[in-house]
Amino acid sequence: MLALAGPARADAALINTAYALLEVELDAKLDFETLPRRAEPGIRLDAPMREGLVWLGERLAGQQVTGAPHDILQGPPTAPLAIAAGLPGAALSVSHHRGFGSNALFPLGPAGFPALAARGEGSVALLFDHGQRAIGLRIHSDYAAPLGAAQPQGTLTLAFYRRDGALIGQVRRRLETGITELGFRRGDGMADIAAITVTNDDPGGIALDDILYQTAPMAF
Repeated sequence: MLALAGPARADAALINTAYALLEVELDAKLDFETLPRRAEPGIRLDAPMREGLVWLGERLAGQQVTGAPHDILQGPPTAPLAIAAGLPGAALSVSHHRGFGSNALFPLGPAGFPALAARGEGSVALLFDHGQRAIGLRIHSDYAAPLGAAQPQGTLTLAFYRRDGALIGQVRRRLETGITELGFRRGDGMADIAAITVTNDDPGGIALDDILYQTAPMAF
């Protein structure tokens, strides 16, 4: 795992790729617009969510969630990979997000729904029906403070897994105020990214939107 304060880089198994390039290259976008548009705190999701060819939940089966006020994922997932739900009110929510201007996903932390302190403090796992060679996502992490009084931004951690639960690699990124666009491609060209998990320690929490993936891996 490589921790960076500047632009995101990955370990040798993963290559940074511009989000804009993947937006043209990949044929599917998970944008949460199939759900009603509700103001925060939005819609509480206690069960795993299915959209397109992706399952979403708090974690992968076999992992444990600890920590406060932010979720920390511990332990390897079990094979074959499966999505696991969190405790009621402490998994996920979807609401209209002012920064994105659209629906976005909030991983909920231990404070629980609908507490402001829970929004964006949790963990989220995404499990793809097909192995991926590349993925992209957009992360929002706090708003600019008009008087410069905002807390320092935290870090984002992404872990990439194969279908058998083996870890491909991890990326840590120091977040920026507002929207950060991220894209990653497998270094060896293998379409074996079956799942990713996302955690953070940002004081204001995060929201996710516009997750890019491919419905037919062999097509790119």
